[in-house]
Amino acid sequence: MKTAFIAYIAAGVVFLAIDSVWLSIMADRFYRPLLGDRLMEGFSLAPAAIFYLIYIGGIVFFAILPALASGGLAKAAINGLALGLVAYATYDLTNHATLRDWPVAISVVDIAWGTILTGLSASAGYLAALCLREALTSK
Repeated sequence: MKTAFIAYIAAGVVFLAIDSVWLSIMADRFYRPLLGDRLMEGFSLAPAAIFYLIYIGGIVFFAILPALASGGLAKAAINGLALGLVAYATYDLTNHATLRDWPVAISVVDIAWGTILTGLSASAGYLAALCLREALTSK
């Protein structure tokens, strides 16, 4: 249980830190020119927090814990990349299919971003959990 908690915290810190830098830089440079008035000023905290809480749990469940059980860092990274690809493609391609004038560039960049970010976060969470597990077993 401690291992999963450490994995969750580490993956969450990495995901939030990198994503907040990305969004603060890219919101006005990339997203706003393509989305215009459809993009809010700032963001709505409650849905953002719920997304991050759920998504980080998904990273732990689908990428980190299987890698800790058998597989290692490569498995955590690959599972994280796969999860990011599926999750971000689901969001972006659904928007592309259902929203008027959804820019293809946003789908392409967002899917790539989510894939890489999730892979990095899964890797960091795995390494932190592995360090804790090794520290606990060496006592």
